[in-house]
Amino acid sequence: MATGLILHHYDFSNFAEKARLMLGFKGLAWRGVEQPPILPKPDLAPLTGGYRRIPVLQEGADLWCDTRLIARELERRVPEPTLFPVATSGAAEAIAWWAEHQLMRPVALFVSGVNADHMPDGLHEDRARLHGLPPPSIDAVRKAAVRNLHLVRPQIQWLADMLQDGRAYLLGGAPCIADFAAYHVIWFFKGRHIDCRHELLPYPRLLAWRDRMAAIGHGKRTDIEPAVALAAARAAEPATAARPSHPQEGDPLPGEQARVRPADNARDWVEGEVSFVDTQEIALVRHDPDVGRVAVHFPRLGYDWRRA
Repeated sequence: MATGLILHHYDFSNFAEKARLMLGFKGLAWRGVEQPPILPKPDLAPLTGGYRRIPVLQEGADLWCDTRLIARELERRVPEPTLFPVATSGAAEAIAWWAEHQLMRPVALFVSGVNADHMPDGLHEDRARLHGLPPPSIDAVRKAAVRNLHLVRPQIQWLADMLQDGRAYLLGGAPCIADFAAYHVIWFFKGRHIDCRHELLPYPRLLAWRDRMAAIGHGKRTDIEPAVALAAARAAEPATAARPSHPQEGDPLPGEQARVRPADNARDWVEGEVSFVDTQEIALVRHDPDVGRVAVHFPRLGYDWRRA
């Protein structure tokens, strides 16, 4: 299916791999913009207003941040095949949250620590700043690998145990959001230079599941220059929300000024006028001199908001 979707990503980002695979699952064609893995990100900041994480999905003057919300947006556009089967949706969301908030970080610290000498220049310092920590020494990064492997191994076994009854995917015969959230963590084990996938060898069913997920593919990808994405935003206006806002008690209301940030990062606020808010999403319209008016969409879970 042809679309105007643009994915801002970089190839070794595991969260970007999740988005690429979801695009493939939905059978979508998309254009990709390679963004740098560390700051500065001069071709992303005009679009997102300071949100720096990858991936970001764009169509025209609308930007969706975080793969949780990207999944919801893709599901809204292409309901089948579904990422959220009704019969398992609660369990799938819980597994996805665990995989991305309890399993992913120790895996990242393990794989990055093993590959401490082979990561892109400045990456260790950039990720420390992201979490409000001082720049680590290479020796500290290596030691983190050892500490975190003890957190990784039991959780990998939990994941493998979900497949012990012979099911093809984590919650049944078809992949759902739980599979995509867990897969990109497993995908990260291939590391940068030193391969860490030997940790998965005791679990043949897990390896077979990994290979089934990888076979979904990325859909039809066409790489473009960042200037093309900036021009697409400049030529468009934020789309009107397809559904009405449903603010919760205490929420900023449409038309009010607000700011949003990831809950684990105290600095990267994005400010703008609320254009949409419900239990799953909050969207802010902001103006940038390079691209004009854009709407930046965030998930509610995992993000803080304040009235500006």
